[in-house]
Amino acid sequence: MTGVSYIIDGMLLLIYAYIGTVSATIPVAFMACGLCSVAAYIALSEFNINDRFNDHYLIVQQSSVSLAILLGFAYFAPQVGFMFLCTLFIVYGFSSLRATPRQIAVSWTMAAVGVAALFLTTDKPISIPVGTPIERFTSMLVFILILGRCMFIGIFSSSLRASLYKSGQQLKEAYKRIEELAELDELTGSFNRRCIMKLLDDEIARAHRSGAPCSVALIDLDWFKRINDTFGHPTGDEVLRTFAITVFANIRAVDKFGRYGGEEFLLILPDTADGAAEQSLDRLRAIIAELDWSAFSPGMSVTISAGVAMLKPDETPDTILARADSALYAAKERGRNRIARA
Repeated sequence: MTGVSYIIDGMLLLIYAYIGTVSATIPVAFMACGLCSVAAYIALSEFNINDRFNDHYLIVQQSSVSLAILLGFAYFAPQVGFMFLCTLFIVYGFSSLRATPRQIAVSWTMAAVGVAALFLTTDKPISIPVGTPIERFTSMLVFILILGRCMFIGIFSSSLRASLYKSGQQLKEAYKRIEELAELDELTGSFNRRCIMKLLDDEIARAHRSGAPCSVALIDLDWFKRINDTFGHPTGDEVLRTFAITVFANIRAVDKFGRYGGEEFLLILPDTADGAAEQSLDRLRAIIAELDWSAFSPGMSVTISAGVAMLKPDETPDTILARADSALYAAKERGRNRIARA
């Protein structure tokens, strides 16, 4: 874009040269200096030399070189000096899009010193050529094209903001997804062990503060190893997913359900006494047993066993889980496909 801007100004200078306002060498020299500076920065980028600096865009360096070129040609071609000074607005407008406050201050100071030197230490008559109709027309073109480039900087700035906003939204979605993955079991979509244990701590603390009942249930899929060995691990994974979906469809929004390990799951039932919790688990047990598991493989059936325990005063997560685990063991001892209360 910087190269295109130099070419536009060079073409305008060619018109001035054609009508005799400036020497024919001015437009050629101007485009050569400008395009060579652009080529130099492209080379620095291609060879990754710019990556060695904190400012990868070399904002101050690029604006300084452009400043030197424009002020130099304003000095040697004062007849059209207004054009070079107006182009400074484009240079610094574009540079400010990526510059830091410190870089802006440094660039502005250098520009102020350079312009002051041009006006105060020389007697060059910086002019706007308007002596003939074609000069007036060309000077009009200069203003129109500079205004157009300034507006293009605004459009570019707007696209940068839109791009940054979109990137910010994508980052938010990515962070949200990362947080979900950190909390959820990838296979079943239930909370993973770390998260469900944290939720258990929170619910127990809340129950102790409020005095409300709280029950937990350890749920185990009966003979799950046999399912894996007989029907294969992919089928076993589908069984776990289907079981988890069924549980989600049949528990309350306040209940917390997570994978405790392997085929064992933990269900937290806030504001629920052990009797009501046992009834809820028995209803869930019946639903699981009545599902058409033969859709996965002929002859397949899946049942669950669960141990339910209600929180005691001043009880810790470890002790209530130990009691629920003992109840689960008792349910298995009694033949599985049943619920036992601690």
